[in-house]
Amino acid sequence: MFNVSQFEEFILTPTLSLLQKYSRDAVELLIFTCAAESNGGTFIRQIEGPALGIYQMEPATHQDIFINYIHKNSSLMSILGLNFQCNGFIDAERMVYDIRYATVMARLHYSRFPEPLPNKNNIEGMFKYYKKYFNSPLGKSTKAESIKKYKSFKGKS
Repeated sequence: MFNVSQFEEFILTPTLSLLQKYSRDAVELLIFTCAAESNGGTFIRQIEGPALGIYQMEPATHQDIFINYIHKNSSLMSILGLNFQCNGFIDAERMVYDIRYATVMARLHYSRFPEPLPNKNNIEGMFKYYKKYFNSPLGKSTKAESIKKYKSFKGKS
């Protein structure tokens, strides 16, 4: 499990700032997502499945973000090329060894939805948003387990 303070300071804040998608709500939602999906960075590849990186994003989702979101937004393509060395299509495997890149992809995934991000102090709201847009209603994450992992990652009981 990552040290959440360092994760926020050295990965989330600079990455989201360079991506021009920084907000305290976004930081907290990504902390929640990382906690729920990989137990705070414990797993970088799904044990029995295709999901990759600390946010456990499936390669099909990664590809969909590129085809249906990134490639339709020239300013976003420029930001990615300039700040993250993303020129053209990137192999989803990069999410396993590049935490900043995995963070970019997770944040862009959430950016595709018009519903505003939940407030950083609303744990139940973060779970509902995460469940609806990231894990999916059919996903295995449960409210109790996800919130427990988040609180543990944050060092709260």
